[in-house]
Amino acid sequence: MRPNTLDLLSSGSVPLYLAPQAGVSESPFRRLCRAFGADVVVSEFVSAEGIRRHDRRTHGYLRFNDEERPIGIQIFGGDPQAMADAAALVEEVYEPDFLDINFGCPVKKVVTRNGGSGCLRDLDLVEAIIRAVRGAISIPTTVKIRSGWSEDTRNPVEIALRCQDAGAMALTLHARSRTQMYSGHANWDEIAAVKAALDIPVIGNGDVWTGADAKRMRDHTGCDGIMIARGSHGAPWIFRQARAALEGRPVPADPDPVERFRIVIEHARLAIAWESDEEKAMVEFRKHLGWYTKGLPNGRVLRQELFAVTRIEEAERLLEGYLEQTQEVAA
Repeated sequence: MRPNTLDLLSSGSVPLYLAPQAGVSESPFRRLCRAFGADVVVSEFVSAEGIRRHDRRTHGYLRFNDEERPIGIQIFGGDPQAMADAAALVEEVYEPDFLDINFGCPVKKVVTRNGGSGCLRDLDLVEAIIRAVRGAISIPTTVKIRSGWSEDTRNPVEIALRCQDAGAMALTLHARSRTQMYSGHANWDEIAAVKAALDIPVIGNGDVWTGADAKRMRDHTGCDGIMIARGSHGAPWIFRQARAALEGRPVPADPDPVERFRIVIEHARLAIAWESDEEKAMVEFRKHLGWYTKGLPNGRVLRQELFAVTRIEEAERLLEGYLEQTQEVAA
């Protein structure tokens, strides 16, 4: 029997979610995060119009490996019928465990088409989209929202209640407004308020940078689940650390450079296998190389070299050379 995200959310164990992140939450990274303890992963957000028009690149984002389950596919768009059509196609062809609706993306090219957090300017539209999607599929319909379109219209409880009334079966709140983008701080008080107001499970999102942060969010908000986004960049082990913190166990230390680089290469190999074009995969992987090496002594010089690689052997050689140099200095 397939794992069910709603069962996990009601189990009391506080499931950990890898957030849907464009250009980051690709299948290789999702698999790695699952191996480190992410309970649920979500795809990069995908355009409903691209799905129903059978755009090849768009459909490429919908692929996943069975070992990633439970997995949700997240879609965005501003037209209820298009969203319903896309959701039905996703369920029929790809069979994810749940379908998530993106009402949170703040990126201009998305909101100008009334997608993502752009929908938050019209809560009637939000309700219409949820009802249309919920009526088109049999798998759970969940939503991800922000606290509001702007600081002036910030009202996460009202938005969340409207989502619940429309049929959302679980809700994730990134406790920032759209105008905040990714700046400032997430207001965890708002997650607590939404949790208190809703009958459906609430997943908290925003400013979980360490395992200890996950526990602080849970203690502060009482949320049913925790979603980790930028805190996972170059640190898939954050899920293992978060689980330890939530269970009151000692939090494992970050991997040392040797182990970190082993994980980097494992991730790169997964990316190449998934993409099948090594050069393209490695060019796209450079951002991960930057994140994995952030904070290392003299890491800036290493990153400049890594940002030019087109083959995995080049990355391996640079990482091995870095280890040799640091060991010589230590000696």
